[in-house]
Amino acid sequence: MLMELLVHGPMPRAEIAPRLHLSRPTLSRVTRTLVTAGLLAEGPTELRSPTGRPSELLHVRGESHHFLGVKLTADRLYAAVTDLTAAVVASAEEPLRSNRPDDVVRHVAGVAARFDRLTGLGVTLGGVVRGGVVADAAFLGWTDVPLAAALTAATGLPTAVDNDVQALTAAEHWFGAGAGADSMVVITVGAGVGTGLVVDGKPVRGAHGLPPRFAHVLVDPGGPECGRGHRGCAASFLTTDSILRQLDGPPAYEEAVERARSGEPRARRVFDAAGYALGVLIGHAANFLDPRKVLLTGEGLPLYEVARDAVHDGIGDVYEDDPALIDLDVRPFDFGEWARSAAARAIRATVTGAF
Repeated sequence: MLMELLVHGPMPRAEIAPRLHLSRPTLSRVTRTLVTAGLLAEGPTELRSPTGRPSELLHVRGESHHFLGVKLTADRLYAAVTDLTAAVVASAEEPLRSNRPDDVVRHVAGVAARFDRLTGLGVTLGGVVRGGVVADAAFLGWTDVPLAAALTAATGLPTAVDNDVQALTAAEHWFGAGAGADSMVVITVGAGVGTGLVVDGKPVRGAHGLPPRFAHVLVDPGGPECGRGHRGCAASFLTTDSILRQLDGPPAYEEAVERARSGEPRARRVFDAAGYALGVLIGHAANFLDPRKVLLTGEGLPLYEVARDAVHDGIGDVYEDDPALIDLDVRPFDFGEWARSAAARAIRATVTGAF
């Protein structure tokens, strides 16, 4: 019941009961327990149908619990404290003093110590995470680091550790653009190309703990090489490093974007090729799942703004039906959103009983 209200917002008892297949007496008992625990509150009345009477709404008391979310990059730590509804109440951004696992644990524990009454901790990073163990995070140079256990020992908080894109997918599915959707694809572009899937109302996790990966789907056999040595895959066109490399390394991605916006021919070619590759990626993902929504985000999102037409050309060349069927939701992004999704990961673990 708590999960239903978190995802779908305030509702009257008359709507909750059929959704959860609960009898009215059972619903009353559950509601009483959650209200007594301080998790739910009975709010104002609202007219929910033109012929019915106003109904009293139940809503989640977000302030009842706080969660800390931390996103780790190669050299920075982004933190956000949220309430139970994933609304951000505090945030911080700091350089990592060291990327050694013990030092990072101490750093995160220091951040957690600044906030009172935390219920749980969520940490996300780019890499493969299995059962709270960071199996591989190349950008940090980590292999088989038991991060969740180390952070729980250092902070006293139950801790969830996850791949950043998978946590973002779960956060968007509960608290964001895909709230309540039965199927969704999340694509992130930036330093890497990430993909998350929601199928039958649940984020997808592979049999070996690996996230869904579409980044190396072939776009053009004559294209550039990616970091893994593949020629012409989507990642070889799309990552910020690849774009900068093809432009002989301007100092910042923002400068490359401005060159493309101003119409510089070489920058336009690079960004249009990247946009087309992104469209191919979106088209393949839509063919694979036929999702309710495709959410596009990430720090490399200016690519879409600059090369929108090329993106839709790529979708049109690959997607096997009418591209109008694809609900493409392009979301502005900053690193604080990664941290919020880490906190949302801890909320999910708490509400679903994983902690």
